[in-house]
Amino acid sequence: MPNISRNSTLFISHQKGYSLYMSTKESTTEYILGQLASVPRISARKMFGEYALYMGKKVVGLICNDKLFIKITDEGKKFVAEHYTEGHAYKGAKVSMCIDEDLIEDPRWLTQLVVITERSLPEPKPKKKKRD
Repeated sequence: MPNISRNSTLFISHQKGYSLYMSTKESTTEYILGQLASVPRISARKMFGEYALYMGKKVVGLICNDKLFIKITDEGKKFVAEHYTEGHAYKGAKVSMCIDEDLIEDPRWLTQLVVITERSLPEPKPKKKKRD
């Protein structure tokens, strides 16, 4: 059995034994947020060891396993062209654009993609008030 740190999560695969899935490092999220510093209202929220990437109230992507996944929109796909692969941020997640590390290093390009994605996504549905 491998040595598992507190920040690790172990996923058991019934078909292939087990594999170790490491939570995203905070430094990865900080780097991506730094690359997006010029984007208004950009933030990240930690969820289950991974991060949701927000622009305002909209989730535009996820940072999982130290990789950036951006929600797929028609406009985003046109902008990115062939510079992405489709993938799942986690098991059961919708397909997203997995952004190559080299493109994350270009803050201008990454900023454009996030802004295009946010503008293309619908407004979040209002949350229902809880009854007492």
